[in-house]
Parts: sequence; C-alpha cells; structure tokens
Amino acid sequence: MSIYQMNLKDIDSNPVAMDNFKGKVLLVVNTASKCGFTPQYEDLQKLYERYNAKGFEILGFPSNQFKEQEPGDSAEVKNFCAINYGVSFPLFEKTDVRGKDAHPLFQHLVSQAPFEGFDESNAMGRILKEITENQYPEYLNDDSVKWNFTKFLIDRNGNVVQRFEPLVAPFDMEPAIESLL
Repeated sequence: MSIYQMNLKDIDSNPVAMDNFKGKVLLVVNTASKCGFTPQYEDLQKLYERYNAKGFEILGFPSNQFKEQEPGDSAEVKNFCAINYGVSFPLFEKTDVRGKDAHPLFQHLVSQAPFEGFDESNAMGRILKEITENQYPEYLNDDSVKWNFTKFLIDRNGNVVQRFEPLVAPFDMEPAIESLL
C-alpha cells in the first residue's frame, strides 16, 4: 500500500488525505511533549522553515506510548508546540506508532525502514538501549518504533528513504533532506 492511499486526522480532527503530500519530501516524526527529546521540536521547526518552500513537509504525530510522555489532549499538545517551539508544521491526532493498534502509516514506515539498533558510540545511545532492554525488552523483538522522536524520511515519490532514531538531531538529517529536494 502506498502512503498516498492513507487518510489521517490532523490535530483539530480534520480529515487529511496523504495524497495531499504527493511530490513533497516528507519527514514523519512521532513526538511527545514531556520527553528528553522534546527540544528537537525547535530544530525541526527551523528545518521546516528553511526547506518548506522547496517542497519539504514535516508531519508530527504525538504519541503517548512511551512512558506516557504525551498526556495532553489535542488542544494542549497544539498549544504546547506553538507556545514553546513556534511549531507551524502539520500536527496530527495522538497516534499509536507501535503495537497491535499502530496506525497503518507507522506499520508501513517500519516495514520499509527496519530498526538498525541504537548508536552506542555515545552515552545517550547506550542509555536508551539499556532502558529499552531493562524496561521494554519486547520492543527489541521487531522493527517497530522504539521511542519518541523516531523520524522517517520519505522522497517525493512516497518511498521511505531513511529512518533516524531519536538520538539523531534534526540538523544531522539536513544533508539527507537536501539530497532529496
């Protein structure tokens, strides 16, 4: 199934057809407001501002699946993102990104970009791996999203090009984004 055949609901519960994004480079991110990675919103917004006019879109999907780090309702999430980070890229309704109820979009993304492990060359990568192994060992049994701020880069034809785990900072993805614009 193509991502362009999917339908979603934005953060205000309005229907959004993914085919609205045909021909654009997409970065799909699962987000949370109370996560150690939440400050990535700031640089995601900067990337969006820098490249949106060239056909780049960021699609943010709040999820409460990881240590309940997105407890708010849609209005609270939207306000938090706008007030604290000036987020103007599209946000969607809270979404399950892993497990039996994972949204078909995320099922598709992980099937196209499998989990390749955490970067253990830095301390945060080792910590995230340890947390996962000790508290959520079942997360390591498949290619599903492992934590908040996992990012999927999609080319203008709807192909998943690359998966970036939470430790990858937004500006570290810039060369990959630029190569698709």
